[in-house]
Amino acid sequence: MQAYPRVPGPHSLLSGGVYSYLGKYEKAVEELGIALRIDPDFSIGYSLLAADYLALGRTAEAEQALQQASKRKLDNPYFNVQRYVIAFLEGDTVGMKRVAAQSREKPGVDDWMSNAEGFVSAYSGRLEVAREMSRSAADFARNSGRRDAEALYEADAALREALFGNVAAARQRAARAVVLSKSRDVAYGAAFAFALTGDSRSQQLTDELSRRLPEDTTVRFVYAPTLSAFLALNQNRPSKAVELLQTAIPYELGIANGGGSEPILGAGSLYPAYVRGLAYLAAHRGAEAAVEFQKILDHRGIVICDPVGVVAHVQLARAYAISGNKTKAKSAYQDFLTLWKDADPDIPILKQAHVESANLN
Repeated sequence: MQAYPRVPGPHSLLSGGVYSYLGKYEKAVEELGIALRIDPDFSIGYSLLAADYLALGRTAEAEQALQQASKRKLDNPYFNVQRYVIAFLEGDTVGMKRVAAQSREKPGVDDWMSNAEGFVSAYSGRLEVAREMSRSAADFARNSGRRDAEALYEADAALREALFGNVAAARQRAARAVVLSKSRDVAYGAAFAFALTGDSRSQQLTDELSRRLPEDTTVRFVYAPTLSAFLALNQNRPSKAVELLQTAIPYELGIANGGGSEPILGAGSLYPAYVRGLAYLAAHRGAEAAVEFQKILDHRGIVICDPVGVVAHVQLARAYAISGNKTKAKSAYQDFLTLWKDADPDIPILKQAHVESANLN
């Protein structure tokens, strides 16, 4: 930046490649402001700016960033997905449908939008629709010869199945993902899905990630510790799991996934906090577990439509129940059941929530 003060690239890299991954979104916004003043036609800068504003919970300013790009007649596939998720966060179903329909008319956006619709459908418990949209996204990617993208959509699907308690489906999708690709984010998603289902293949993928990418910051400080912590938890060592997750704390509010449109959807966000919360639950430390799950719910603009943002309601209810606070436990269960009022009825976590909520009466 000192050597080339009139070049926007260093500012955008510092913003999108450093500050956003560290969760320092205010600084990211500041650097992007400089980049866009230098080059107002730097299209990806507006997308990064919108994402940072969403992470800060400033939805109106995120919309304004995209509007500025439109006024300059700039476009890229990120804008479509971001308009969709902004409408989702605002509860604007008409706006979501409009953006999705418009995106179908644009080449190269089909799989991203189908994937986004899959995430949003899963968030409200419409799992069959989510599966259909994920298949569409994978088909689009496969037909255009993008195996890594196809694998990423399979890993996304595996994660939601695992979080919702569909063990067999989660393992099947995760296994397919790693056959297609061993890319960093695919391996992490598949390993996490395997860990959620208690499958030993998680250990192998974790070891491979650390061996292949020992100096990758995300792998070293987020992915590997989170997976190792989950493995410790599956071995009934919750205290060890909490210890392993200490290295993730400076990074866990940052962007987690670097593939395709996934960062815009919040894919993989705050998973270290989720695992830490599970560890506290296993150790019967309800108050500390509640803090972790509430952290997920308090950062909607980071989690966006990742299903961890939904299941956190159930885990929060369980944390309150362990703490003996029935009133708050009932409220948390009700929040989840309201979100999933139109959900597919046969999803395991939904059935469990109904039973657990009824047992509090």
